[in-house]
Amino acid sequence: MDEQALLGLNPNADARYRHRAMAYFEQLKESQDAWEVCAEALATGIYNDDHVKFFCFQVLEHQIKFRHAGLSAGQQQLIRETLMKWLQCQLMNAQPEKPFIRNKAAQVFALTFVMEYLTLWPKFFFDILSLVGLNPHGVDVYLRTLMAIDAEVVDRDILHSPDEMRRNSLIKDSMREQCIPHLVESWFQILQAYQRSHPELTCQCLEVVGLFVSWIDLNLIANDRFVNLLLSQMSVEELREEACDCLFEIVNKGMDPVDKTKLVESLCQVLQSAGFFNVEQEEDVDFLAKFSRLVNGMGQSLVLSWTKLAKTGNVKDTAETLQALESKVPLLLQLLVHEDDDISANIVGFCYEYLHVLKQLPQLTDQQKTNIEAIMLAVMKKLTYDDEYNFENEGEDEAMFVEYRKQLKMLLDRLAQVCPELLLEAVRRVFTNTMQNWQTAQFMEVEVAVRLLYMLGEALPASHGAHFSGDTAKTSALQDMMRTLVSCGVSSYQHSSVSLEFFETVVRYDKFFIVEPQHIPNVLMAFLDQRGLRHNSPKVRSRVAYLFSRFIKTLHKHMNAFIEDILSRIQDLLELAPPENGFLALLTSDDQLFMFETAGVLIVNGESPVERKQALMRSLLLPLMDAFRLLLAKLLQETEDERQAALADCLSHAVGFASRTSKAFSNKQTVKQCGCTEVYRDCLQTFLPALSCPVQRGPLRSSVRSFLHRMIICMEEEVLPFVPAASEHMLKDCEAKDLQEFIPLISQITAKFKSQVSPFLQQVFMPLVLAIFEALARPAEDNDQAAALEKQMLRRSYFTFIQTITGSGMNEVMANQGAENIERVVFTIIQGAVDFPDPIAQKTCFIILSKLVELWGGKDGMVGFPDFIYKHIVPACFLAPLKPTFDLSDAQTVLTLSECALTLKMIHLKRGPEFIQFLQQDYLPSLQVSPEISQELCQVLQQPDVKVLKNYIKVRV
Repeated sequence: MDEQALLGLNPNADARYRHRAMAYFEQLKESQDAWEVCAEALATGIYNDDHVKFFCFQVLEHQIKFRHAGLSAGQQQLIRETLMKWLQCQLMNAQPEKPFIRNKAAQVFALTFVMEYLTLWPKFFFDILSLVGLNPHGVDVYLRTLMAIDAEVVDRDILHSPDEMRRNSLIKDSMREQCIPHLVESWFQILQAYQRSHPELTCQCLEVVGLFVSWIDLNLIANDRFVNLLLSQMSVEELREEACDCLFEIVNKGMDPVDKTKLVESLCQVLQSAGFFNVEQEEDVDFLAKFSRLVNGMGQSLVLSWTKLAKTGNVKDTAETLQALESKVPLLLQLLVHEDDDISANIVGFCYEYLHVLKQLPQLTDQQKTNIEAIMLAVMKKLTYDDEYNFENEGEDEAMFVEYRKQLKMLLDRLAQVCPELLLEAVRRVFTNTMQNWQTAQFMEVEVAVRLLYMLGEALPASHGAHFSGDTAKTSALQDMMRTLVSCGVSSYQHSSVSLEFFETVVRYDKFFIVEPQHIPNVLMAFLDQRGLRHNSPKVRSRVAYLFSRFIKTLHKHMNAFIEDILSRIQDLLELAPPENGFLALLTSDDQLFMFETAGVLIVNGESPVERKQALMRSLLLPLMDAFRLLLAKLLQETEDERQAALADCLSHAVGFASRTSKAFSNKQTVKQCGCTEVYRDCLQTFLPALSCPVQRGPLRSSVRSFLHRMIICMEEEVLPFVPAASEHMLKDCEAKDLQEFIPLISQITAKFKSQVSPFLQQVFMPLVLAIFEALARPAEDNDQAAALEKQMLRRSYFTFIQTITGSGMNEVMANQGAENIERVVFTIIQGAVDFPDPIAQKTCFIILSKLVELWGGKDGMVGFPDFIYKHIVPACFLAPLKPTFDLSDAQTVLTLSECALTLKMIHLKRGPEFIQFLQQDYLPSLQVSPEISQELCQVLQQPDVKVLKNYIKVRV
């Protein structure tokens, strides 16, 4: 071997040696026989360097995996001999190889097995077992090989081709017939021989049994001899977790429901008599987590058996299985309520499915009702936070508890389906008791009591949140609890989790305040003072800002008496935070968006006269405008990049806040009706100069553009005078992304105002189109995917813009651009329909072509356009579907084909027999289409139902 190259295998070798090693690896892989030196090195053990050994196995692996079929019989024999000689060396070595070498060796053994077991090496296992006997080093490699074989042949998580799946099935069938009993016997011997002396080998063997049990004859494992051995290992500290996992796999094996019930019951009896059901006495939480998973598996297996038996109508066996199921509930409850959440979480699946069984029973027994109540209490207890939960800096443990809580919520929802009255009563009892003593209770007790009330909203759902209509026990109980919540003073509890839960619950049940509006003032004060928006926790303040906006939106009709008081109290929260470093605002800019929306909702929906609304809105927006002017002036003078970015950020926030206030308007309360047109017009005049700012153009243009979008919706035609100047600024020195974001604005204006903006559109049409052409023509690197995607999105936006123009009945916008420009634009549509493999754009292009044919393709249409139809549009309809990139398995492409067919129908509608004649005599013959197919197509084209044509083209393509 090339000793110099081998030096490069060491991770610490310099780059020159590493490159040489890589080149040598490639050379050995590709050579017909050079790899044999690696085989010899492994068989003779001449190298001590671990990296060289690993390298040799890699070379061998490549030959087996990719070149096995091309090897001569002698070379295949050499591989087998190499592996067995290497294995023999392991038996004699004082120390085993490093784990990474043993794993790689096992992979190579497994690959050889997969390639040769059915043909060349049927005695694979016999040969290995004969050689290794009970030698620990040999047994280790044998077990690792079995795990690697499982990964290659059995593991369902690994994707296999159909051929590989067929081969794997044949291997498993052959193994079942020839060697599985011998393998099982070898496992038994290993488990028995090594449980004291080599626990790590015993654990490996248990893992192997667990892997193989899913597809071998269960009777080989589920017998007294084997199960007793496994149970004895459940008492050995180093083995018990792996033994538990092994039993879990045995229980999980698919089998006849009656047999499964018998298996689970016999296993449970043995486990119980061995004392494993005494959960309280077990201190090893890691083992208990595994044991909980085992009990969960047994419980779920019994549920599955019960479900299958219930469907067959087998009354006796169904009843026996249900009895077996019920007898596991005490153990389930012990595990569910265990203080360790992992142990509890592992049993949730069984608990959930047991409740599902109860839900299907016609009537519940007293014992079953007792079980339900016990599960409820367990869930309520386990929902409780512990002392160690870090609310201010939530890490991995906290995230796991949040996930665990979600599982408990599923149980609570299922309890509500099984027995809603019991759940309601249990929650009411816990809630009422806790609220009576909230001042002296621990935070986690108070939080969980309020949380349970909150969770009832989803557990006992009501249409559109109408929990307080209808005279039912549920309505009465919820109303009582809500009355207690808002009047007992618990909103003052000094813990962020309780504060959050209070406001979440108030907003979930906001319709309570429609029924009992007398509680609104107290709750408003809680939102506005140190309990809510001024809480010392930023997390609480942030969430409350959002919840307050929801609360006001729902109850705005009840806010009239409080509007100006609320606005004055939140005034400091509506101030634009200056871009100076170190300024700590109570709310983030995202939170402030909700505050501005809330202020807007209060002003717009109040019952004040128009003049008052106008004054209030002006006092809300004027500080933003003043600040904007000052900041823009500062930005124009600023030279430092970081400071420029901070100023631009602040300017964008000002525009965003003003924009957010406009969300309060509706069809019933328009800007005009509220007398607010003038103040928003002033905003436009203030903000638009930012479009011509030479620095920080991206964020400034984006925010002003968003504001224009809102104003087009809210201000109607009052916005139109501002559009030409804004467009002119936005089209100056713009990038592809700017154009792509500008086009929706123009499309929105076009669709909304139609003929009103026709003169403006005629004026802006070609400058916009030329800017798009220029951006698309800019060169980009071949492998620059971001630039390619940007161009694709711009191209789509451009086609959508043309579609909006043609579809809005403004024929004159394009018609008045001059023949040369029209032709240039329409050619880009033809190109988009045929040349770019983008079905979304292609579909849009065919919609445009169909519309243009409708507008200009008739007798009184545009001069010369019929000629254009025959020269360019008709060929596009045939060439696009014939492109190799036209993939009819893609849904968007199918829609493109549909639009293509509609375009052909539109041409026939406008040109009639002349079109048919053109196809038969000129166009189709030029494509070498036979007269028969040509006639067939023309007949289909003349059918009134367009579906016939769509299906015909689909079949032909």
